[in-house]
Amino acid sequence: MNMASIRTTVTLDSDLAERARRLNINVSAAARHGVAAAVRTALAEADRSAYERTPEQPDPFWDGVEAWGGE
Repeated sequence: MNMASIRTTVTLDSDLAERARRLNINVSAAARHGVAAAVRTALAEADRSAYERTPEQPDPFWDGVEAWGGE
C-alpha cells in the first residue's frame, strides 16, 4: 500500500545526528517508525481513557438470547 508522503523538518541534537550518520541510519525511516509507534501508543491510551470514563455495562437484552446452529 503506497501512502502519500509529506516533507517535514525534524530537529535533532547535533551529536545524535552525527552518530546516526556514522551508523548509516536512515533518519527518515527511523522517524517514520518512531512517529508510527507514538501514534499507536497515543491511540491506545486514548481508547483506554475513553473506556475508563465510560466503561461497558451489562446489557440485559442479551440475557435471553439463544445460540442457533449445531451443538
